[in-house]
Amino acid sequence: MRISLIFVLFTLCCYAQQPYTQDETRLIESGNINTALPIYQTTDPHQQEVLLASSQNVDPRNPLTKILVERMKLSLLATKHGVGIAAPQVGVNRKIIWVQRFDREGHPLEYFINPEILWRSEILNLGPEGDLSIPDFRDQFYRSKVISVQYQDLDGKVHQEIMEDFTAVIFQHETDHLSGILITDKKEKEKNRSYEKVDAYREVK
Repeated sequence: MRISLIFVLFTLCCYAQQPYTQDETRLIESGNINTALPIYQTTDPHQQEVLLASSQNVDPRNPLTKILVERMKLSLLATKHGVGIAAPQVGVNRKIIWVQRFDREGHPLEYFINPEILWRSEILNLGPEGDLSIPDFRDQFYRSKVISVQYQDLDGKVHQEIMEDFTAVIFQHETDHLSGILITDKKEKEKNRSYEKVDAYREVK
């Protein structure tokens, strides 16, 4: 009983939500709500400020959340090679991401509300990454090969699962956006780290 109560309290704490602000509401409902939202760029000072800010949890059952989720998908589909997008990239600092599931048949796009990474493997992948919000930047990055994640759907139901390989890389990239972390900053912070070859890679501490 006590363990169940602790779990409930932990879940409530993790998913504590603040209502959408007037500015967020205005942006989500701007123009035709059945169209894509513009993708923010680091080349614009105001947009970069949004991209560098931390995001808040969101209420999955709020009607605005469904609109935002759908418009984010349209924004991603409007790109040529995008495989993921986070809400800050359309100007809303809320915890919503889309990820292309290369670990599933047909490589479908899936959304994740209030996503959290519960565990990351020490074994790392090394691969190329770019960003829809950073023009003309692409580099090699280390990411955990396997992650355990938790998230909600639009009904508020909580899900947990394991992700691996490129899908895990995309999920980590997009959740970094929710913490205001861009891959350009990640590259700068990790430039003095070294790695050794195992089956994949592992950080040398």
